Amino acid sequence: MEKEKKNKYSIIVPTYNERLNIALIVYLIFKHLRDVDFEVIIVDDGSPDGTQEVVKQLQQVYGEDRILLRPRAKKLGLGTAYIHGLKHASGNFVVIMDADLSHHPKYLPSFIKKQLVTGACIVTGTRYVKGGGVHGWNLMRKLTSRGANVLAQTLLWPGVSDLTGSFRLYKKSVFEDIISSVVSKGYVFQMEMIVRASRKGYHIEEVPITFVDRVFGSSKLGGSEIVEYLKGLAYLLVTT
Repeated sequence: MEKEKKNKYSIIVPTYNERLNIALIVYLIFKHLRDVDFEVIIVDDGSPDGTQEVVKQLQQVYGEDRILLRPRAKKLGLGTAYIHGLKHASGNFVVIMDADLSHHPKYLPSFIKKQLVTGACIVTGTRYVKGGGVHGWNLMRKLTSRGANVLAQTLLWPGVSDLTGSFRLYKKSVFEDIISSVVSKGYVFQMEMIVRASRKGYHIEEVPITFVDRVFGSSKLGGSEIVEYLKGLAYLLVTT
């Protein structure tokens, strides 16, 4: 990729018990963004498994200017993790992605290229267009996710095919503007971000991705998250 001198990308990666994944995700980010100016901001919520110790070792390898460890004392929610990371972001673009290898860094050049070509304010990864998909989910989880998206599409008409995805690139100014008005936590947070962006008229583009179920560790999605999703859907229906 041709070096883009003007742009810097701040990649915010929230972590909790990701000791087994974080070194590989960082390695893959560096592998796929060789000619891009970027930093990785790791917001760890007091992981008891030694995640922060691994990140400190990564800082010795890649440099503390490229790997920023910005921990918090305990689990305080996904939305506030991004706000915390944003305070330390020096780039003019922000990338949000999961640490559990479900979002492969090989897609990052496609996100960046799509933004450069279209001038989009937001580029979001989607599982639900040609070329996208899900690997490693059972039928029930696929149906739950697809049903959640169809329900939200029907009620909220946001013009985006994958509302609950959390692999996105934002212009930093746009990210700051939207996140300041978001109230949702957890699973609903990503949906509210993209719905509010759509309502504000921001230019959104999509890139097909294959979502891979986490390799190590346990999934954080359970019955309570599904209930929260339905509550959040009702809230957005009323407020947007």
